[in-house]
Amino acid sequence: MKTTPKAYLQITLDVDVVNRPNAAKVYTTYKKPFLKDIPGAISKELLIRDEDVQVLHGFNSVEEAQAYLRSELFNNDVVVGLKDLLKSDPEVRIYSAN
Repeated sequence: MKTTPKAYLQITLDVDVVNRPNAAKVYTTYKKPFLKDIPGAISKELLIRDEDVQVLHGFNSVEEAQAYLRSELFNNDVVVGLKDLLKSDPEVRIYSAN
């Protein structure tokens, strides 16, 4: 039985179309470690629009979403992998799902 997220972390990335395959590679590389190693992680989806790329992360709680933003996986791997691909700072939002 699949668990329904109680919180979502949405990260919107401003990435040129030419760099999107590399951004998708970062997503793919760290999806399994995210789901396996991050406490409370339930899901991770890549959403591509004409104007940007979004990564939607599902968690058991808002606190676990906040903790992920402080994690080594996020800061030492994901952020480092994306930094040269971004045109501007990412927009980060956390939502509670009731």
